[in-house]
Amino acid sequence: MKALAHFVMRGYSQAALVAAVSALLSMLMPLLGLISSASVGLVTLRNGARAGILLMLLSTLGAGVFAWLALGSLWPALGVLLVFWLPVWALAVVLRLGRSLDLTVQLAGLGGLLLVIALFTLVGDPTDYWHQLLEPVRQSLLKDGLVEADSSQAMFAEIERWMTGAFAAGLVLQSLVGLFLARWWQAVLFNPGGFGQEFRALGVGRVVGGLFLVLLGWVLMGAGAGAAAGLLPVSGVLLLLQGLAVAHGVRHIRNAPRGWLIGLYVLMVFMPQMGLLVACLGLVDVWLDIRGRMARRTSKSG
Repeated sequence: MKALAHFVMRGYSQAALVAAVSALLSMLMPLLGLISSASVGLVTLRNGARAGILLMLLSTLGAGVFAWLALGSLWPALGVLLVFWLPVWALAVVLRLGRSLDLTVQLAGLGGLLLVIALFTLVGDPTDYWHQLLEPVRQSLLKDGLVEADSSQAMFAEIERWMTGAFAAGLVLQSLVGLFLARWWQAVLFNPGGFGQEFRALGVGRVVGGLFLVLLGWVLMGAGAGAAAGLLPVSGVLLLLQGLAVAHGVRHIRNAPRGWLIGLYVLMVFMPQMGLLVACLGLVDVWLDIRGRMARRTSKSG
């Protein structure tokens, strides 16, 4: 990874090559999209907003050429610009100017909330759109005998209710992980250990925690649950990141082996319920400051 970061920082042509190729290959290997986003984020963090814009222009041109030759269309390049590069560029500009990871994460969450509100305002209830998109999938499962008609209708109706929020939360998480990777690259090259210290101190604030509880209550009461179900996952993602920051912080304070952090991430991949538990940890930390309390106890006992 360090060698790749060095290559990106060698010049615009090298950075554009990494950004464009990894973005297009992400259609086959989705995780490569993070490499693409991080390339734009790293150049922006290090060299400023104008450098990031120039890189995005060159990368879009390169991706457009590759997409035209391979697929006969320029639309994939424009999609990559809007989904992968512009959000990370904007967040990198905020982080470079404000020097606050907390504020940057909060603004990313605000962007996700505004996206959901805009969809409900402009489109009405997006559930109808998701129904049209997912109904062929349900019919295919019915045809193969994998689900029953009545149970599948209820199951897919519940999925459709949450899809808008899941989509927005996914965009927020993707953009923030790309930014974190870019920040880590920057730290590896110019400030070793800096990102670890920054991430371990991450806090999204009590406003986010309070908003999450209000939206959760809104969903449970059922009043306006469509909009609440769209907004809840976005705030949940922010609490998930705070929960991960707590886990990293506790490990650092206790000087525990890295293996249990690796185990935590593995469990989150294979057991999605672990993500909910980590988000709950982040919610508790909003008010109880677990890391601060543990650091004070450790310093007293030491």
